[in-house]
Amino acid sequence: MVDPLPPETQKYFDICEEKLGMIPNVLKAYAFDIAKLNAFTTIYNELMLADSGLTKLEREMIAVVVSAQNRCYYCLTAHGAAVRELSGDPKLGEMLVMNWRVADLSHRHRAMLGFAEKMTRSSADVAEFDREALRDAGFSEPDIWDIANVAGFFNMTNRVASATDMRPNDEYHAQAR
Repeated sequence: MVDPLPPETQKYFDICEEKLGMIPNVLKAYAFDIAKLNAFTTIYNELMLADSGLTKLEREMIAVVVSAQNRCYYCLTAHGAAVRELSGDPKLGEMLVMNWRVADLSHRHRAMLGFAEKMTRSSADVAEFDREALRDAGFSEPDIWDIANVAGFFNMTNRVASATDMRPNDEYHAQAR
């Protein structure tokens, strides 16, 4: 981590500490290079927090299903905690981590997660009928774009987290249980 952090970065970390009670280890890991940290946080905030036809919970559900396919310990722990918190259902977070198909999900969510899983397992096999299934489930073209971008982002970050042995903050393990 760069020491001392630039004032803008320190302010961001202080906000994380205030809102989350911690600074996520992924941010600390990227803080060796402030330009890379800024790129990561910019895209993360845009995909996961900006206005979208997808709810925050839906985006977190995608993160967990993609991370389950990639067996990313960091993201399964962190985003599994987010699903538990946002849904108010600790079992949902666990089901999505282990096998999302056992969860009692709406047709909309099944279509969304099936698409994200297929994109993760074999993106070259995604075809128009896959996008049509999302439209039939009520997703708009911008929603499909958001599903694909969230899934793509977590495919990238899962690989970086696994390759660098990034570990989740201990606090995530006990959240929303």
